[in-house]
Amino acid sequence: MVSRADRGPIANWWWTIDRPILAACLMLMGLGIMLSFAASPTVASKIGIADSFYFVRWHIIFSFPALFTMIFVSFFTPRNIRRFCALLLLVTLVLLVATLLFGAEVKGSRRWISVLGVSVQASEFMKPAFVVMSAWLFSDQTRKNGIPGFLLAIILYGTCACLLVLEPDIGQTMLISATWGGLFFLAGVPIFIIILFIGLAIVGGFGAYLFVHHVQERVNGFLTGEGDTFQVDVGREAILHGGWFGQGPGEGTVKRIVPDSHTDFVFSVAAEEYGIVLCLLIVALFAFIVIRSMKIAMNERDSFTRFAIAGMAILFGCQSMINMAVNLHLMPPKGMTLPFISYGGSSMVAIAISMGILLSLTRRRPEARLSASLPTILPAV
Repeated sequence: MVSRADRGPIANWWWTIDRPILAACLMLMGLGIMLSFAASPTVASKIGIADSFYFVRWHIIFSFPALFTMIFVSFFTPRNIRRFCALLLLVTLVLLVATLLFGAEVKGSRRWISVLGVSVQASEFMKPAFVVMSAWLFSDQTRKNGIPGFLLAIILYGTCACLLVLEPDIGQTMLISATWGGLFFLAGVPIFIIILFIGLAIVGGFGAYLFVHHVQERVNGFLTGEGDTFQVDVGREAILHGGWFGQGPGEGTVKRIVPDSHTDFVFSVAAEEYGIVLCLLIVALFAFIVIRSMKIAMNERDSFTRFAIAGMAILFGCQSMINMAVNLHLMPPKGMTLPFISYGGSSMVAIAISMGILLSLTRRRPEARLSASLPTILPAV
C-alpha cells in the first residue's frame, strides 16, 4: 500500500494519476486479451498456422510492452511530453518517408516498414505526436508571443496528411483530419476559416473518391450494396446472430468466416459470442475515457495542456467510433483498429503511448486547474 506520507516518485504518481481513466484503460486491455481467445484461433486456422493460439499468444506478449509504455509515459511532466512528442514526430516522419520508398507493398498500399527485423506501422506512432505538437502550436498562437502557431500547425497537418495519402491510407488521414479540425475549432479560429477548411475537407474527400480506386469501391459498395461487401455483411450478421447476451464463449459460428476478425472486426466477434451487453460495456468504457478527459481539459489553466488533453480524447474517441461504425455497417470499411482490443503490435503500443500522454496530462496538479470558487471569493494578490 502506498502511503500519502511517502514523497517518492511512485507514491506521487499514484496519488496524482487519474485512477478512473487508468482503470478504464486496464479494463479495455483485459477485454482485448479475453476477446483474442474468441477471435484469433479461427484466423490462425484459416491461414494455415498449426498453433491455433498463435495470435492469442502474441496479443498477450504485445500487452506487456504496451502496459509498461503507458505507465512509463504517464510519469512524464507536460514539458517532457512536449519534448518526447517532438522527437517521436521527427522519427515517425522519417519512417513514413522511408516506408514510401522502401516499405513492402500490400494490396496496393505501403504502410509497413521493417525496423531491426520488426514490422512497424509508423503512422500509428505519428498520430499521438502529431496531436501533441499541434496542441503546442495552437497554444503558442493563443499566447500571442509572436510565433505563427496557426500557420505552422497548418504546415504540420499538410505534411502528415500528404504522407498518409501517398501510402495511401485514407482512414488515418480522415482520423488526423478530424482530430486536427477539432483542435482548430477549440483554438478559437475565426468561423470563416473553419468554413474554408470544411470546404477543403469536402473537396479532399471527393478527390479521394475520384482518384483512389479502393476508396471508390468501398464507398460505392456502402451506398449501393453492390461489389465486394463481404466483410461488412458478415460482420453485421455476426452482431445480429449474437443478440443481447451472445452465443457463449467459443460458440460463435459466423466469426469463422469474418475476415480480419482479430483486428478490424473484433467488435463483431464480441457481439456474437458475448452479446450486445458486452458491446455496450465497451462503448461505455470508451465514452467514459473521452468524456472524463474533456471535463478535465475544461478546467485546465494552461492552454497547451487543455488542447493536448482534448486532442488525445478526440483522437481516441474518433478511432473507436470509426471501428465500431464499420462493424455496424454505418460507414465504409476503413481498416481501423479498435484501441486496446484489436490485435496488432504497432497499434497497441501506439495507443498505449497516447493513453500514457493522456494520463500524464490529466494528473492532478492543483495549481494548474481552474477553481470555481476561489476567483470569486479571494481578492487579487
